[in-house]
Amino acid sequence: MRPITSKPENFAQLVFFVRGEKVMLDADLARLYGVETGALNRAVKRNLDRFPGDFMFRFTKEDWENLRCQIGISSSPSPASVRDTMRSQFVTSSFHGGRRRLPYAFTEQGIAMLSSVLRSPRAVEVNIAIMRTFVQLRRLMDSNRDLARKIEAMEKKYDEQFTVVFDAIKQLIAEDQASKAQPKRRIGFTP
Repeated sequence: MRPITSKPENFAQLVFFVRGEKVMLDADLARLYGVETGALNRAVKRNLDRFPGDFMFRFTKEDWENLRCQIGISSSPSPASVRDTMRSQFVTSSFHGGRRRLPYAFTEQGIAMLSSVLRSPRAVEVNIAIMRTFVQLRRLMDSNRDLARKIEAMEKKYDEQFTVVFDAIKQLIAEDQASKAQPKRRIGFTP
């Protein structure tokens, strides 16, 4: 059995945001664990009490279509294109037009629970790599939130400064208009 050499950055490509959750699909997990998707799903079904709705859920047609549109997956790849290029992570049957069933999505907690269902050394290695990926994604999202807060604080600070500048300009314009409104005294002799 070959060791898991993939970096967390590579696993991050397999993490999707669905229903506000970071999830991985059953087919991707099965490929990483070195088992067939059906075998992974059967192992999960034998232990359904370990996978509540916030650990795993089945895609709806709408979820699946949204994900396919985001990623740009065709509904029925030609056998030649599947054979000539790497198999798409979503294609399980090139002759039947892709998946026949809607996939399961596993959240971070569900993936952690998979290690108790799949007890092979490879499953342990894969779970460690996946957990590192989720931690890395969480850190990235936190740094983005911090950056957004800093930008918002700067905007507020500069908005206040611009308000002061605009008030000063308005005051100067008002003074100028007031001085124009007063009649000017003529210089020189007036008859």
